[in-house]
Amino acid sequence: MKQNPRILIVEDEPAIAELVAVNLRHNGMAPVWAEDGDSAQREIDAVLPDAILLDWMLPGQSGVALARRWRADARTKAIPILMLTARSDEADKVGGLDAGADDYITKPFSTQELLARIRAVLRRRAPEKSEDTVSLAGLVLDAAAHRVTWQGRALKLGPTEFKLLNYLMQYPERVHSRQQLLDKVWGDHVFIEERTVDVHVKRLREALGPAAGTLVETVRGAGYRITAQPASRAAA
Repeated sequence: MKQNPRILIVEDEPAIAELVAVNLRHNGMAPVWAEDGDSAQREIDAVLPDAILLDWMLPGQSGVALARRWRADARTKAIPILMLTARSDEADKVGGLDAGADDYITKPFSTQELLARIRAVLRRRAPEKSEDTVSLAGLVLDAAAHRVTWQGRALKLGPTEFKLLNYLMQYPERVHSRQQLLDKVWGDHVFIEERTVDVHVKRLREALGPAAGTLVETVRGAGYRITAQPASRAAA
């Protein structure tokens, strides 16, 4: 029997946490509440959740610091994180994504929007069916083993960056618009902004290191492509 998705709510305001938990339960999910980073870590140590709803402002460690910690841990790096925040400025949103969040939702939010975003990140955990192994200019991606190497050296990629690289390597030299990448990599992107693609491309380049300089190109006004031909890159 399939288990209900376990959602860890890290929120220090009991009224908000209870409202979210009730709606999750009514929609077939299993919410678990933690009011700060320490209690959240205890819950994670006991049982890994399927997704984390993480408040930006928490007593003790901030949500951003917790997101960075969990992304750096091999055991938790693949868990989708949705940042709950009262901050609506683009710079703050990008800061949350850069810290490792997969998505963010600004308070006050509608219950239906929150549920849709949770369902979307849960669906995104399963990558598209594709060739098990693809290679390009010394870069090798093994989808079955979830491993990437460049010139024989193992690289560490986050789950979204892995899916993005996998898709780009399936279609080398082809230019993909941000909208196309949202369709193919993110799937249900009704609440996702195109800016999200730029953030994850930046993370992908950082993970690829020296390989990114010759492989991942920005094509001005068009989108992104991966290429084995490093001649005239438009922009980084």
